[in-house]
Amino acid sequence: MQTIDYISKDVKALQLSDTVDSAKLLFNELIFTHLPIVENGIFVGLISESDLPTSENDTKKLTDFQYLFQHFSTSANANWFDLLKDFASNDANIIPVITEDRKYLGYFELIDILHFFNNTPFLKDDGTILIVSKNKNDYSLSEVAQIIERNSARLFGAFISKSEGQHIEITIKLNTQNINEIIQTFRRYEYTIVTEIKEDHYLNDLKERSEYLQKYLNI
Repeated sequence: MQTIDYISKDVKALQLSDTVDSAKLLFNELIFTHLPIVENGIFVGLISESDLPTSENDTKKLTDFQYLFQHFSTSANANWFDLLKDFASNDANIIPVITEDRKYLGYFELIDILHFFNNTPFLKDDGTILIVSKNKNDYSLSEVAQIIERNSARLFGAFISKSEGQHIEITIKLNTQNINEIIQTFRRYEYTIVTEIKEDHYLNDLKERSEYLQKYLNI
C-alpha cells in the first residue's frame, strides 16, 4: 500500500473568501487541529483552531488573516516515517497534500497513518521486542540482521529508537519468544541488552551466583 492511497478529500478545504465564523463551525464538526485553505485550487496555508480570531471578527474573511496561516504540507509520495515526523513536529492530525506547483490534492489524517502501522507485521504479529545498544561508530543494521538470522529467527523490523552521545539504541521486533541464544550472540558482539528480559538465563545465572557468593561471604 502506498501513501497516495490514503489521501482523503472527505472535508472540503476552506477558501480565502470564507468567513472566520464558517471556519469555527467546521472546527466544531470535526476533530482536526488545522484546516487547509485554498484559492482557485492552490494551497495557500492552514489555520489552526487556536489561532482563529476572536468572536468580534467572525464576519471577516480569512483572507484578512493570512498572517496567522501555517504552511506545512507534503507530497503524494511521501514516505510513512516522514509523515509521522511531520505530524509530530507540527502538532497536527492533518497534513495537506500538494503538487510541486502547490495544487491542492487533499490531505492525510494521522489516524489513517497509524491504522496502517497497526496492521504491519512489526506491530500486529506476535513476537518479541528487543532493544540493544552499542557505540554508534561500531554498529551496523546488517550485523543486527545476521545475528538474528544465524539464530534461526526472522526480523520483522528494526529502527534507531535513541541516539545520545556516542551510543545508539536499536529497537528490534523478532518472530520468536525464544531469544536467549540471540541475546548471548549480541553480547558476544559487544552489544548491551537494554530490554529487561524475564527469561534471560545468562543474567539469571549471574544473579544466582552473586547471591550465592554474597551468602558465602556472610558466613
